[in-house]
Amino acid sequence: MATTLTYVLLGILEGLTEFLPVSSTGHLVLAGELLGFQGEGSATFKIAIQLGAILAVLVAYWGRFWGVAKGLAVADRSAIAFTRNILIGFLPAMVIGVLAYDAVRAALQTPEIVAVALIVGGIAILLIERLVKAVRVTSVETMPLRTAVSIGVVQCLAMVPGVSRSGATIMGALLMGVERRTAAEFSFFLAVPTMTAATVYALWKDRALLSLDDLQAIGIGFGAAFIVALLVVKAFVAIVSRYGFAPFAWYRIVAGSIALVWLLAR
Repeated sequence: MATTLTYVLLGILEGLTEFLPVSSTGHLVLAGELLGFQGEGSATFKIAIQLGAILAVLVAYWGRFWGVAKGLAVADRSAIAFTRNILIGFLPAMVIGVLAYDAVRAALQTPEIVAVALIVGGIAILLIERLVKAVRVTSVETMPLRTAVSIGVVQCLAMVPGVSRSGATIMGALLMGVERRTAAEFSFFLAVPTMTAATVYALWKDRALLSLDDLQAIGIGFGAAFIVALLVVKAFVAIVSRYGFAPFAWYRIVAGSIALVWLLAR
C-alpha cells in the first residue's frame, strides 16, 4: 500500500526530471515498480502530478507570460507570434493524445518499455548533438510556424514512457536550427498547455474511479513536484547552455541499462 512518503518521493522525482531530457514519466513508472505503487490509480497519479511542475514554469517565467498577455491585449506582433507558436505546437499532442489515450495508459504499466526507451533515447541524444544544424532561430517569437508545428509533432513521441517530452521537443528543435536556450524554453512553454490538457483529460476520464484518498495523494505529489521543479527549471537552462545534453544522454543509457537488467532478473 502506498504511503504519504511514497507520494512525496514520486513528487520530488517528478519535479527533478520533468524538464530534463531523461523522461519524468519513465522515472515515475520505474519508481512505482520499485515502490510497489501500481494499478489504475497510479497511472492517473503519474499524469496528474506533472501539473505541479508546470505550475513551476508559470511562476519561474511569470514576467514572460505576463508580458505576452499584455502584448496580446494591444495586438503586439511579438506576443501574437509567441502565443501562435505555443498553441500550434500543442495541437498534434492534443489530437493524438485523445486518440491514443488507452494505449498510453497501458504503456504506463510496462516498465520494460521505459528501460529500453531510456537507452535508445540516450543514444539518439548523443547522435543528434553531432548533427545539430547552424542556428537559425534564437527566440520563440521569431520561430517559423512550420518549425513550431514540426516540434509539436515530435513531442508526440513522448507518449511512449521513457522517451521524454522535453528531450523529444528540445532535440527536435535543435535539429531544426533552434538555439539551445530557445529550444529548452520553448519546451517549457509548450509543456503548459500539453500537460494541463493531459491532466484534465486523465482526471475527467477517471473521475468515477477516483476517491478522496486518490485526490489527496495527487495533491501531495503535486505540491512536492512544484517546489522541486521551481528550483530545477532555470538551473537546467544554465546547464545545457554551458555543457550541452551529453551528460543527460549518458545518464539515460546507464539508468536504462541498470533498470533493464533488474527487470529481466526479477
